[in-house]
Amino acid sequence: MTEPLISIIIPAYNEEARIARCIKSIQDQTYKNLEIIVVDDYSKDNTASEIKKIALEDSRVKYYLVPGGAPKRKNWRGYDINAGWKARAYGFSIARGGWITTQDADDASLLNRIEVQYNLANKYNATLVTVHWQQPTANSLGKKLDVDRLFSEVNEKDIIVPNNVINPIANKNLGLFTKLPFHHLIPFPIKWFPYTRKLFYGKNLPYPGADNCMFFRKEVIACGINFRSRNKRTWGTPSGRGSGRDFAFQVSYKFKNSWSFYLPLYLWDVNIKNPDVPDYADYLI
Repeated sequence: MTEPLISIIIPAYNEEARIARCIKSIQDQTYKNLEIIVVDDYSKDNTASEIKKIALEDSRVKYYLVPGGAPKRKNWRGYDINAGWKARAYGFSIARGGWITTQDADDASLLNRIEVQYNLANKYNATLVTVHWQQPTANSLGKKLDVDRLFSEVNEKDIIVPNNVINPIANKNLGLFTKLPFHHLIPFPIKWFPYTRKLFYGKNLPYPGADNCMFFRKEVIACGINFRSRNKRTWGTPSGRGSGRDFAFQVSYKFKNSWSFYLPLYLWDVNIKNPDVPDYADYLI
C-alpha cells in the first residue's frame, strides 16, 4: 500500500550554516513519501541559495518566499515576536499532504521521527502528536531511536501523555480575559504587565511535548487553526512568543485528541540537556 504524503514545513531565516543539516535529516527519514516545504522568511545571508541548491538535487524539496514582504521581527524590548509564525502559516496553506509536521531550520531530527509519529498517530487515532527533544551531538546525528525496544523496556506511563491529561492543561491556561472573543484587541503590553498576566495567561503551564515538531492531520488547518500573530494568541507566553504552544493548545482545546510521547526524536540545537527525558543514548541505533 502506498504511504500517504506527509508535508514538512521548515521556516528559515539566516540559517545558511545549519539549513543543510536540517534538510538532510528530513531527506534521510525512514518515511520516504515526503513533501519538504522550506519557507524563507526574507533571509539576509545565503540561506536561499543553500535551499535552492538542495532542491535541484531532490525534487521533494521546495523553496518558497513568504508573500507580503518581510515581517516585523522585534518589539520595543528587542524580543523576537515573529519566530517564523507567518512562514509556518504560509507553508501550511500550500501543503498537499494529508499529514503535516514542522521542523526548525536550526535543528535536526532523528531519522525515524516522522515514521514513529505517523505510526503513533494511527495507533492512538490522534489528531496531533508531539514527541520530545535532545541535543544534536556526534552520537545522535544520523541515528534512529529504537522505539520498539524502548517501549518494551520502559514503563508506559513514563513515555505516554494521553489526551485526557493534555486537555485540562489547555483549560487551566485560559485566563479570564482570553476567554473573551475580543481579547486580541487588547494591546500586548497590557497582557505582558506583571499585574495583569494571570488575566490573560492563566496558569501559564507548558505544553507536555516539543511544539517545534508537531505532527497533525491536515483537517486541523482546514478547520481554521493556524499559527497566529502575537496579539491573537490565546495560549502564547507573556514574553510575546509561544506561537507553537498556542497552536498545540488550540488543537487540544478543539479536538480533545492530542497525544504526547517522551521519545527524544527531535534534535533541538541548545546548550542544555532535556531535564524531562532520561538519557536514552543506549537506544540510538
